[in-house]
Amino acid sequence: MTQAPARAALVGNPNAGKSALFNALTGARQKIANYPGVTVERKAGRLVLPSGAPVELTDLPGSYGLHATSPDEEVTRKVIMGEFPGEPAPDVLVVVLDASNLEQHLVFAQEVIALGKPCVVALNMVDLAERDGLVVSAEALQEALGVPVIATVAVRRRGLGELADAIGSARASQTGAPHPPVPLVERRVTAHAIADAAIVSETSRHRLHARLDRVLLNPWLGPLILFALLFVVFQAVFTWATPFADALEALFAWLIAQARAVLPAGLLRDLLTDGILSGVGSVVVFLPQIVILFFFILAMEASGYMARAAFLMDRLMAGVGLSGRSFIPLLSSFACAIPGIMATRSITDPRDRLTTILIAPLMTCSARLPVYAVIIAAFIPNRAVFGPVGLQGLVLLGLYVIGIVAAMVVALVLRRSVTKGAASGFIMELPKYQMPRLQDLAIGLWQRAWIFLRRAGTIIFTVTVILWILLNFPRAGEGQNQVDASIAGKIANGLAVVVEPIGFNRDIALALIPAMAAREVAVSSLATSYAVGATDENQQAQQLGARLKASWTLPTALAFLAWFVFAPQCMSTIAVTRRETNGWKWPGFMLLYLFSLAYIFAGITYWSAVALGL
Repeated sequence: MTQAPARAALVGNPNAGKSALFNALTGARQKIANYPGVTVERKAGRLVLPSGAPVELTDLPGSYGLHATSPDEEVTRKVIMGEFPGEPAPDVLVVVLDASNLEQHLVFAQEVIALGKPCVVALNMVDLAERDGLVVSAEALQEALGVPVIATVAVRRRGLGELADAIGSARASQTGAPHPPVPLVERRVTAHAIADAAIVSETSRHRLHARLDRVLLNPWLGPLILFALLFVVFQAVFTWATPFADALEALFAWLIAQARAVLPAGLLRDLLTDGILSGVGSVVVFLPQIVILFFFILAMEASGYMARAAFLMDRLMAGVGLSGRSFIPLLSSFACAIPGIMATRSITDPRDRLTTILIAPLMTCSARLPVYAVIIAAFIPNRAVFGPVGLQGLVLLGLYVIGIVAAMVVALVLRRSVTKGAASGFIMELPKYQMPRLQDLAIGLWQRAWIFLRRAGTIIFTVTVILWILLNFPRAGEGQNQVDASIAGKIANGLAVVVEPIGFNRDIALALIPAMAAREVAVSSLATSYAVGATDENQQAQQLGARLKASWTLPTALAFLAWFVFAPQCMSTIAVTRRETNGWKWPGFMLLYLFSLAYIFAGITYWSAVALGL
């Protein structure tokens, strides 16, 4: 009777390099499946020791502790403890540490070693640590931890033979009794001491990164720096983009003028000039603002700062019943709520996830930027408040802040009512600081710009053409305004009765309906409506901002901005919410509460502005 092969398991934090080490140790001798009853991937392979003995090696999901907070961590805990049905406990645990992030990874390593099971530590990615100016002593770690520590570089197959030897020896010689559980705070203090003792040398560059974290993650300085950075971003969105936006606006004005000069008068010319060029062009001119906003977002992500921002926001999230896990989906919603809602799949607590989905539309997505930009440019003076700080940039920043504050207040209310429950914990790995690569930034900006232009050429184009048709038929009689005679005008007149109390006119009522297809369609709808309704060529030649300033009061403009802070996003967002929540109950709830907030706060804004005499 042959002896069953020994079992070993790779354990460690996410991003420790376990998968690369598993592939290097097992080669093609591996199989992938799901653990029975759960959608967690199981990777198992055959490791052959130098003695020729086979070992069944399992790559367990990354975990931050044995107190599971996710399905992945629950599987890891059960396998380690021998509690998973049909999965024998490993004979040897191979704890994989990232040498460049030693202190964080040692917290979990202590908990695993304290179980008293045969253990080997793989000090992985030592080459990357040395590249970043950090040299770690495997011998010092071995003395502190009391188990064999082998330095490895999985991708270069360094240390694999020594690690295989240590696995075989550990199974044969190591025995021990479990140690009493040690509190997390104590393990963190011990991890710090062990890491300090094991570091042989570090360069000024590595020390600089540590000093940066002490400043950027400071509970008082960190949020101030984050807010100051956001302040600079929104100032730049207006200041830097103005020349490029003006050039695009002049280009579309020239195209409209050329079309009117070349084409004979008629519906075809009107469709091209008043519909397509006026409607789509009014949105495309805001491409520079979109590009500048995403330049800062991509640069913060690539530099490693965005993860620090998530860490800073965890305390704010905890105050409203969420955790830092919700920050990344909400941050994604600043680009578009659809990927933000889909990113909530990483949130393990179902109440946390549902709450995050419901507040994601309150994050100011890039589709709102054209709406904000056209109103701010038309009604807010382009003047400095103090020094180089412009009033327009301050107003834009204020709109983003209002959206964030509203999301936090709504989350607090939801977590104390319909999604009531305790907040879950949050641990995240902070990436290394690095200079963003210009090539990566350029690719990212091109992708975002193309997505924006593709929306302009598909959704916005289609809605604009449909709206133009509804605005032009039936044709107006002698002395009658075309918008009044049209199908769209009649629909807008009916809706205007509902929105008139909050300061909205018929043109705004008309823009709100197609805006449900995409937020920025509100701008193209207004441009098309005013172009169709123009009574002479001088009005037709006016830019949208000038037409709005001539037609709206300041209270109406401010109420319109308030509406778009709260109004539900496009129908695609509602459809994704339905898919992610498996029904129409929560999308219906989302529509109801967001429309209610939009109406209430637009009204409050309008009535307050009128009362103040603005």
